[in-house]
Amino acid sequence: MHLSPPVEPMLARSVTTLPPPGSRPLLFEQKADGFRVLVFTGPEPYLQSRRGADLGPAFPEIARAAAALGVEAVVDAELVVWHAGRLDFTALQHRARLRGPRAERAAREQPAHLITFDLLEVSGTVLVDQPLHERRSALESLFASLELAAPWALCPQTADAATARTWLDEAWGAAGVEGLMIKDSGSRYRSGERGWLKLRTRMTAEGIIGAVTGTAQAPRGLLLGRLDATGRLRLVARSTPLSRTAALELGAVLRPAGAEHPWWGREFSAGWGTKELLVFQPVVPEYVAEVDADTALDLGRHRHPVRYLRLRDDMAPGDIRE
Repeated sequence: MHLSPPVEPMLARSVTTLPPPGSRPLLFEQKADGFRVLVFTGPEPYLQSRRGADLGPAFPEIARAAAALGVEAVVDAELVVWHAGRLDFTALQHRARLRGPRAERAAREQPAHLITFDLLEVSGTVLVDQPLHERRSALESLFASLELAAPWALCPQTADAATARTWLDEAWGAAGVEGLMIKDSGSRYRSGERGWLKLRTRMTAEGIIGAVTGTAQAPRGLLLGRLDATGRLRLVARSTPLSRTAALELGAVLRPAGAEHPWWGREFSAGWGTKELLVFQPVVPEYVAEVDADTALDLGRHRHPVRYLRLRDDMAPGDIRE
């Protein structure tokens, strides 16, 4: 094998709409909610995370599948866990922290799968300089010749934009498909470059304004909650920075809350994956906001910041439940 870990994966930049047809044909793929991995198959398998770490000890069933493939190859894929009718990112994160007997038990109870979408090397032939459509053909041939089955899966791909648009439906989002990857069919694999496009599925949602960054009179961002089964207000989302117009609108109606607020004295992370604490001002939870969000949810909580759209005066906080 010529390629060896770590290999920088090719990346994508986010877009908000499908690009118009151009001189070069585009290919569209489903974007699954998982961990990006490069899988080095063969006698000494390596399951490389996006940052270069070996995830093999956490996912021993995937390491065994890579060792047993029978062909030395480097495959680009999304590592996922399917649970309760959808791709479960929270379960995937939990599994990534396990080792030894606990990892083996998790492999039996919540097995992982690989949704493969690119082939960088196979049987000693490096394919990174070949156009994407040829790499895809080689990947499909690999699946057919080896009759691959679980944990291996082939990512759905289409050249038809109308079909791709159907993958942006919220029903796909509910199953854990975050959106689309959009790729030039003639492009080579450029490690570390943002040469692909990513279009996330969007949806609108409502949340109770429970706190703000900044002050109630001059809010910079929102912390939104929903009521759980016991009536407790649970944090479910943070917003992107508010526009000046939105800040003025909300600053005119929001009221600061005191120690009676359910989030008084609570600590929230400043962002996903960081230990830094967020500085915020609780406000009286009496207003409902409508927001624009993607479909990446962890136990009902939006993983990425949402965008404030408007107040929903027609809805009461008691209407906003998990």
